[in-house]
Amino acid sequence: MNIRSILLVSALVLTFKPAAAQNDKPQTYICEKPYEVEKITPPQGKKVRNVILMIGDGMSLMHVYSAWTANHGRLWLENAQFTGLSKTYCTDRLITDSGAGGTALATGHKTRYHAVGVDPDGKPLTTLCDVAKSLGKDAGIAVTCRLWDATPADFCCHNSDRDNEQEITADYADCGIDYAFGGGAKYFTKRKDGRDIFEELRQNGYHISRSWEDLSAWKKGKVFAVPYEVDTPLPDERGDLLARAALKGISLMNQNANGFFMMIEGSQLDDYGHFNQLDMLMKETLDFDRTVGEVMKWAAQDGETLVVVTADHETGGLTLIDGDKEEGKITCRFSTGSHSGVMVPVYAFGPGSENFTGIMENTDIFWKIKSLMERR
Repeated sequence: MNIRSILLVSALVLTFKPAAAQNDKPQTYICEKPYEVEKITPPQGKKVRNVILMIGDGMSLMHVYSAWTANHGRLWLENAQFTGLSKTYCTDRLITDSGAGGTALATGHKTRYHAVGVDPDGKPLTTLCDVAKSLGKDAGIAVTCRLWDATPADFCCHNSDRDNEQEITADYADCGIDYAFGGGAKYFTKRKDGRDIFEELRQNGYHISRSWEDLSAWKKGKVFAVPYEVDTPLPDERGDLLARAALKGISLMNQNANGFFMMIEGSQLDDYGHFNQLDMLMKETLDFDRTVGEVMKWAAQDGETLVVVTADHETGGLTLIDGDKEEGKITCRFSTGSHSGVMVPVYAFGPGSENFTGIMENTDIFWKIKSLMERR
């Protein structure tokens, strides 16, 4: 082996990081801006016209309880009328990823690790967005990650490997949804195949929005809002962007007399679980909870909207080892820089929420939502 090869091998050894926690020392977080939480009176009717599925990527009960403690013992999530637990394993691994975990939620079928919207053989599956469109409803998504990331792609695209990012982005041209908000503009235009996916979307009747100001002024019709080249900014920079994007999509799609289905994801919880950064993880979790609050308040006023909140898997192996809810202080430790295999929570609010109790497969969530949307 020559000296160049020896140096290369040495560099790889030094930079390699295993799936174990990047920082297994205890970390402390104090919530500097705790927020008030109100009790929301749920609607009394039984009709489900709209369904909003909210996914905290990588969010476990430990994330929720840590955020609850940091926010002085209160979360909007506690307005959920019914709760359950979801098993997240996929067909070829006990520990899933957002591709397979999200596909199970989006399609009702378990699939292989890293697959997006397809079965284990690579065949495209029908998603909740497809079901909504077949019923004459609108369908949309709002996320804080790039649209070609796994979870949003699970609901709109079909590929055997989530890493085929440019192929996945191309699927949006014919996905048929009515509203999309997220990052990832890079691969809509800067592509190896020379295609301009934004232009193809325009030809398919979409308005392309490249800024929040433009989107906020849009009043009616199909829209793809992709203001960012990759992910949206960090929580301290973006403020309540996810809540605003969610409510904008709701206001547009609610113009359909038949109703709508919407998937909203707190995407970057997963990133900071992987990075083992407690402070950023809690900021993302609390941002997601505030978005849950805005959505639940809207749903309570509407009276015919079911809100389901869950996760695709857990990330980081988070453990709350100490804290004080009066101070908004938590001390936690991570056990992995990857995903873990714990069950994740399911919260439900509004008509039909009684169906989401007990221990269930992640695929059950699709079938329960589909049944409720089809009920006349």
